[in-house]
Amino acid sequence: MKRTYRKMSMGALLCFLAVSPVITSGTDEEVKEPAAVISTAAPVRMPAVASAHVKTAAELFEAEAEGMYKEMKLKKWGLSIKAFEYALKGYRNLVEHGKVMKDEVLSICDFSQSSRRKRFYVIDMETKKVLINTWVAHGRNSGGEYARSFSNSPESHKSSLGFYKTGSTYYGTHGLALKIQGLEKNFNDKADERNIVIHGSEYVGASFLARSPINGRSQGCPALPQQETGRVIQTIKDGSCLFIYHPTKTYIQKSRVLNS
Repeated sequence: MKRTYRKMSMGALLCFLAVSPVITSGTDEEVKEPAAVISTAAPVRMPAVASAHVKTAAELFEAEAEGMYKEMKLKKWGLSIKAFEYALKGYRNLVEHGKVMKDEVLSICDFSQSSRRKRFYVIDMETKKVLINTWVAHGRNSGGEYARSFSNSPESHKSSLGFYKTGSTYYGTHGLALKIQGLEKNFNDKADERNIVIHGSEYVGASFLARSPINGRSQGCPALPQQETGRVIQTIKDGSCLFIYHPTKTYIQKSRVLNS
């Protein structure tokens, strides 16, 4: 009986060891993990992440302004794209805030150009067409052929930059004239005090340039050729937007109309 028991015990033990995991003694060696099973199945593809650049509001506006600039062929008319971009931005801001009610037209005076050039523009914002393009004078103390210095101070005899709203008409020393209200504090809000208006003059235009290298200069008013003044004033009077532009950094950086 004893011998039979031993044989059975040894057989059972060998069977147990054959089917059981290896039991290690309490050493510092780590138990090795079974080798990883390599799958032959096709890898799962994750959805591709869109890499297209999402344009900002500023980029969208710039693209729109450039499109309008090209559509109206404003480069051919001589208007700089920066002048138009800033004019459009401020115009929309003023219309949105109810400060300009007559939004059919936008007038731009581009003082980055020579006084010999036709640098005054009246644009129909509905039909996207230039209605009027003519000469305009800058202030006598703003510069010679080019305007380079600007002021909001009385008696400075300089032009003032920024956005204006056109007002009512009257007859003065130069005949028919148009009042303009400066909308930007510290830049042109003293226009009324300085009596800055749009009026006609004989020292601006083709006839004057025929005998002078540059157009004449005003005491700060955006003076137009006498024979074209009536048409301009009738088109833009009573609440439209006028923008007098020059790439002066102080104005561009501090204008609330441009940066609000």
